[in-house]
Amino acid sequence: MEWRKASFSDTGGNCVEVRQDLTAVRDSKNPSGPVVALDLVNLVSAAKSGTLDRR
Repeated sequence: MEWRKASFSDTGGNCVEVRQDLTAVRDSKNPSGPVVALDLVNLVSAAKSGTLDRR
């Protein structure tokens, strides 16, 4: 699976990478290290809808 990072990330590689299918993130400095599995599509949807807002 391919990974991508933000086009605004610095040239030192200090950023988070996202898997192409949006199911995981990892630290770009340690590509063989741990991966956090998630449903990024639902996370972004929840953030946009305000579901994650503090009350």
